[in-house]
Amino acid sequence: MNLHRRTFLKSTLSAAGMAAIPNLFLGRLFAANSANKRIQVAQIGCGRMGTADMTGVLAQSMARVVAVCDLDSKRATIAKAAVEEHYKKTGDPAGDVKIYEDFREVLARPDIDAVVISTPDHWHGLVAISAAIAGKHLYVQKPLTYDIAESIGLRTTVRAKKVILQTGSQQRSSNPWGSFRSASEAVKNGRIGRLKTVRIGVGKDKPSGKRFTPMPVPSNLNYNRWLGPAPQQDYMELRGHPQDTVTGRPGWITTEDFGLGMITNWGAHHFDIAQWAMGQELGGPITIEARADFMKDDAWTVHLGYHIEMLYANDVQVIVDDSYANGIRFEGEEGWVFCARGAASVTASDPKAAPTQMKPLDASDPKILLPLGSGDSHRWSESPDHYKNWLESILANRDPVAPIDQAARSLQACRTAWIAMKLNRKLTWNAANEAFVANDEANALCTRKPRSAEYDFKLLMKNAGI
Repeated sequence: MNLHRRTFLKSTLSAAGMAAIPNLFLGRLFAANSANKRIQVAQIGCGRMGTADMTGVLAQSMARVVAVCDLDSKRATIAKAAVEEHYKKTGDPAGDVKIYEDFREVLARPDIDAVVISTPDHWHGLVAISAAIAGKHLYVQKPLTYDIAESIGLRTTVRAKKVILQTGSQQRSSNPWGSFRSASEAVKNGRIGRLKTVRIGVGKDKPSGKRFTPMPVPSNLNYNRWLGPAPQQDYMELRGHPQDTVTGRPGWITTEDFGLGMITNWGAHHFDIAQWAMGQELGGPITIEARADFMKDDAWTVHLGYHIEMLYANDVQVIVDDSYANGIRFEGEEGWVFCARGAASVTASDPKAAPTQMKPLDASDPKILLPLGSGDSHRWSESPDHYKNWLESILANRDPVAPIDQAARSLQACRTAWIAMKLNRKLTWNAANEAFVANDEANALCTRKPRSAEYDFKLLMKNAGI
């Protein structure tokens, strides 16, 4: 049976096989002609963010979660129980919620219309590209991908297969952090005059205080598969996810083989909003200068202190520093506006205040609303709920509020900053070519060689004819 199963998967899930599946059965025609049908969704990755994402989708009446997938069987079992309990409480028969270990089995199901990808960062690209090739619509946790090459590959595949992708950049939606929309709309409408500087705070990680120590792999975890495209290495729970909780912060976020730390963890959110407000959502920096300290002699490996300066084509300087409050401060010729999570409104200067009266970046500054008026021409598209916006976009066959093209650029801003932090020198970035100018060392850090051909997204795309 195992042999037959593997043969089936190999034949049906090969990139060429998936590419041959008619897209009208998997994507666009479903979206256009089945408005009364509930969107059948599978949750891939059932950890901390996976639980949050799945809960967000379960709250939407137009969707139905029919499958959960995780390489940790305990987490998958908990997720299945959560789905069934939700539908029991709402009086909505859940049907048979299937558990999967291999995401490729999920993608082989023709009845599944969409997938939510909440895996560790190093898996985002490969799972998302595979899902797009299979014709599935996607919700992908931020950062969009682990590296720049994957972001380009995913964007190319999504557009080729005509599927809808929403990135987990929830700050673009009104609930619960409408302050980011208000602040960025104020900037876009010139309420603080010509934009000069954007200051971003993304927080700061601390070392674990423990050395890397190999441990036995738990029987419930397929660790070799969990490593995926990352380099081969021994298991340590502190570098993966906690075994005693689903909601605890995972250590892979602070281990560079799997995640790059705060520069992509919070940076993916804040760079996204900054570029949105600047009108650079399809652009990127021109130059990047950075310095950073990285964890040493510790189980974790990401950056500690950092300072980053970027210059954009519109002559706006973006500064990221470990001393800034978590959030985004836009400084213009006629005032400033600051936005952060937890704020019911934006924090702002008196619009009449002179730039010399601007205070240091401080989230405790008095709150002064900047309501948009009739003279303000720019409005972001409505998106009260990020998951609802995604599902409605599937049904309407339109781009959601956080689409693939812009998400790729947000990831690239984060990754170029990280590369400059690594190289500790000034770099020049060509946003049109999505590459560094005359710098082989920097361009080499835009991607990494996968552990084996099985995890090579470029080969997957090639076999699919993309």
